[in-house]
Amino acid sequence: MSRVGAIDCGTNSIRLLVADVSPGGDLRDVHRDMRVVRLGQDVDRTGRLAPEAIERTRVALVEYAGVMARKGVQRVRMVATSATRDAANREDFFAMVRGVLGVDAEVITGDEEARLSFAGAVGELDPDEGPFLVVDLGGGSTELVLGDADGVQAAFSTNIGCVRLTERCLPDDPPTAEQVHAAEQVVRDVLAEGFAAVPVAKARTWVGVAGTMTTIAAVSHELPTYDRDLIHLSRTPLERVREVCTDLTARSSTQRMELPPMHPGRADVIGGGAIITRVLAEELAERAGITELVVSEHDILDGIALSIA
Repeated sequence: MSRVGAIDCGTNSIRLLVADVSPGGDLRDVHRDMRVVRLGQDVDRTGRLAPEAIERTRVALVEYAGVMARKGVQRVRMVATSATRDAANREDFFAMVRGVLGVDAEVITGDEEARLSFAGAVGELDPDEGPFLVVDLGGGSTELVLGDADGVQAAFSTNIGCVRLTERCLPDDPPTAEQVHAAEQVVRDVLAEGFAAVPVAKARTWVGVAGTMTTIAAVSHELPTYDRDLIHLSRTPLERVREVCTDLTARSSTQRMELPPMHPGRADVIGGGAIITRVLAEELAERAGITELVVSEHDILDGIALSIA
């Protein structure tokens, strides 16, 4: 049994998993944490990481380093995804990470991001429910991964996520009907590339991972607070998914915060994420006959931990 530290630094949030990994590849959680640092602030517009976003990330990493030291972590892997792939000044970010953690952040490809997400997401699902379409909806990108118990069959990383779509198409709060319509068209155009690369018609089960989809599930089930144990592997009919997504998009950030499961760091961008989720629900119902969304609290972070071992 080895104790590892996995860090996933995305466009909107940075997350830590400290876990014990057995020789057979079983994970036992020791500690999980999530901070919304919005590293990808304005990257879509400027092509650079904002200094204040790097500083927010540094503060979170200092705290994570302390946690890992206290927990006796033996090996660490930090993965940085969409925001850093696109940033002209990413070396500033790398130097900061090296100084805090003593290891380099790895900027992985969209394909590897997809495969790590799949490995983390489907481990507890019945193989007979496959093939699975795992959708990792992040801040800067959305990964589509088709696979079964034997592994990944096809994967595609799209260059759209809840932060990018919000910054690009939804400047008003709440967004206007025209802005929502324009955002929907952007999503359909981007997803068309993914559907051309990934044969989603083969999927029997849709598995959503990451904060947008787990929050949509929590709101759909009217939970009084965000409870990852209740959300994990919960199932929501697509009609309810579409209803909640339409409502989230129409609300202002302040009105979204009235929903008990809503994290303050998601309220301003989950409308964009809800548009992506709703379009996916409509497309997957038509293309694959999917009738429900299964959400998993295990995702790329778990895949990173497994990859260390």
